[in-house]
Amino acid sequence: MSVLIDSSVWIEYFRGSQKAEPLDFLIDENLIVINDLILAELLPGLYLCREQRLISLLREVKRLPISVDWDNLITMRTDCLREGINRVGIPDLIIAQQAIRNRLNLYSFDRHFRLLAGIFPLDLY
Repeated sequence: MSVLIDSSVWIEYFRGSQKAEPLDFLIDENLIVINDLILAELLPGLYLCREQRLISLLREVKRLPISVDWDNLITMRTDCLREGINRVGIPDLIIAQQAIRNRLNLYSFDRHFRLLAGIFPLDLY
């Protein structure tokens, strides 16, 4: 079981938050994956803070290529709106789509992923 780690978890982990401690186990067991979208959310702040060690470590994580099925994404967005879930951005739908298509668990602290898991076959860690 591989786990796609969302930026919300990485941010809490870098802050030393206890709620992100399960990430230590996933790292130790080599179960984590990331994608360029999540890196694009994380790396600019790390560059500004000159966190070269963290940047290097994140670049070592297994990276999944992003392939967006735009028709499916439009359907997902439509289903969200139909269910009253109207504050999920396209980047998060892409992350959810990637987790679903690659049969990955998604580890995130963002509430809207729990909402998405209620209408899509999104497995949360």
